[in-house]
Amino acid sequence: MFLALRELSFARGRFALMGSVVALIAILMVLLSGLSVGLVNDGVSGLKKLPVTSFAFQKDVATDSAFSRSLVPISDVETWKEQPGVEAAAPFGNTLVNGRTEKGLEIDLALFGVEPGSFVDPKAAKGESLSGAPGEIVISETAEENGLKIGDVVTVEPLGTQLRVVGVLDGQSTFGHVDVAYVPLKTWQEIRAGARPGEPVPPRVYEDITAVAVKGKDVNLAAGDAAADTTSLTLDESFGASPGYTAETSTLSLIQAFLYAISALVVGAFFTVWTIQRRQEIAVMRAMGASTGYLLRDSLAQSFILLLVSALVGIGIGVGIGAAIGSTPMPFALEAGSVAVAGTLLVLFGMIGAAVAVLRITRVDPLTALGGNR
Repeated sequence: MFLALRELSFARGRFALMGSVVALIAILMVLLSGLSVGLVNDGVSGLKKLPVTSFAFQKDVATDSAFSRSLVPISDVETWKEQPGVEAAAPFGNTLVNGRTEKGLEIDLALFGVEPGSFVDPKAAKGESLSGAPGEIVISETAEENGLKIGDVVTVEPLGTQLRVVGVLDGQSTFGHVDVAYVPLKTWQEIRAGARPGEPVPPRVYEDITAVAVKGKDVNLAAGDAAADTTSLTLDESFGASPGYTAETSTLSLIQAFLYAISALVVGAFFTVWTIQRRQEIAVMRAMGASTGYLLRDSLAQSFILLLVSALVGIGIGVGIGAAIGSTPMPFALEAGSVAVAGTLLVLFGMIGAAVAVLRITRVDPLTALGGNR
């Protein structure tokens, strides 16, 4: 550590330049982490809040678009209730609609159709929960922040169906970057079928739902699917059926992976050049009796100090920028766990790059210090 600290002090300009690069990468990692968490929350926070363990969709439905393509008979709910390990099963409907309030506010909503009183029917934090009366709607807190209030009437376009806001949920609840709103299952079925107010509704409209919401422990999904002729996805697996979820998360993960690789390459290149520049000093140390292991540990300690300090500085700046971004409409959310993981991986991959670079020390001949290379 003595040599490492002396070199950090002596060549502080070079190390400061390298540290600035690492700090900039750390800032990018924090911002990407916050953007990734924000996009996930904006895409599937509504699903995350559902007290379900799995969804039973239409048999062989495309899993990347199950919520928009699936259609199963409501009778499957009873079949799933009879499966071993199932604590509760309830019908669940999902569809995206465009609406306009009487005040002219245009709003997009992800309608979740549920049976009032079922385990997927949420309790409103403000106002009232669903009672089952036609045309009731319970909105998310984010929809309220966008201008929708209790008592407002939303007209679903182009059907003309009117929905009255009776309650507001607590916190963010979105699906596919659209605010979630809960409606009675019958209302949802009519909207999905395109039934206009005042027109007769065929009885078959009330026979279909998007999926069966299942809650239970150690449920044999394969056996349940065989009995109900459905295709089940766990709650986490169902996230991929949210519009754009897989594309967004995979893209951000790829960018983060490239940043880790860039970090390793940049740090490795710096320490390669640094090792070459002090080849003579290393040869002198070896000629004086310093072991290869000692020199390797010293160099790795030097790289660890540089990476740790630079990463902490970059994370601090990134968190500050993230706090400012979080107050904007951009889907951005910082979580301590994700930031800590990003910082740890940044230091880890940087150390891998540094370790590969400082291995050159093992090839330094102590005779170099004694003029043996002449």
